[in-house]
Amino acid sequence: METVARPEAGQVGVRAEACAVRGLTKSYLVGRGAKATTVEANRGISLDVHPGEVFGLLGPNGAGKSTLVRQLTGLLRPDSGSVEILGHDIVRHPERAAHLLAYLGQESTALDELTVSLAVETTGRLRGLTARQARAVRDELADELGLGPILARPLAKLSGGQRRLACFAAALAGERPVLVLDEPTTGMDPVARRAVWTAVDRRRRELGTTVVLVTHNVIEAETVLDRVAVVDRGQVIACDTPGGLKALVDGDVRLDLVWREDPPLHLPFVAELAGRALANGRRWTVRTAPEQARELVAEVTSGPAFAALDDFSLSTPSLEDVYLLLGGHQVEGWAAS
Repeated sequence: METVARPEAGQVGVRAEACAVRGLTKSYLVGRGAKATTVEANRGISLDVHPGEVFGLLGPNGAGKSTLVRQLTGLLRPDSGSVEILGHDIVRHPERAAHLLAYLGQESTALDELTVSLAVETTGRLRGLTARQARAVRDELADELGLGPILARPLAKLSGGQRRLACFAAALAGERPVLVLDEPTTGMDPVARRAVWTAVDRRRRELGTTVVLVTHNVIEAETVLDRVAVVDRGQVIACDTPGGLKALVDGDVRLDLVWREDPPLHLPFVAELAGRALANGRRWTVRTAPEQARELVAEVTSGPAFAALDDFSLSTPSLEDVYLLLGGHQVEGWAAS
């Protein structure tokens, strides 16, 4: 087995960047024969992930996030561009990725026939732990993540959230300096989600672990990320801290309207509002100044428009609003909670 140099715990910062991506592209051929078309999943993506940070890839379903991550982890070769993990060229040497990072993908069916206990222990052994070390790590992770009640159960027999938590535990077995998590908390209840982020934060503080998180959950992104790259149609359209990105829409508020059926466009006020609203079926979203928002709410909650209104809400700007401001699409792919 090839020996790959890795920084010691707490020494990740000796390298300039944990991950460095330059000009990454990947295309797929969709369809057959004369109907075949080329789809660009990634289009010249470049970004840096600093050592010890939690870095997010945020965007709707189909934006190209998972394709990018599969290239970061050496599982998919790009058409062009470069990927370096802790100074190692992953395009030329994809086998080195397994020594440098732990990856939790959206699907982990290879572990389904194993019990939770055996899945975590086996992953630790595959990453170089002795049998005694692997059992100790299994016990530590069971305590940390609350896995005790399901340790003896096969992953295939667990609920979606439990299975996801078990796969996360396996990803943590046998520490790696970079942790890549693709939608890690899908299906989890609030207790499990909190356990996941507490575990991630502890490893960053104590071991200097770098985390790359793929998500379309806006609230989660705003809570846990140090920096975030907003991805749309295979490109990075913005990259900054969550606060830095939200400053782009600072001062505005968001008014969400949900109509019972079709919007009452025969009303002059609603027809005028339609020209400003981002419509998604019966749901309208309007960005406006706070003083104007009060006037809009007063208008829709009194008079004939109110009879057609099912619900409304006012909120401060989120990363989703930044995404819309930058020209993003596929709004329905975002999760608001």
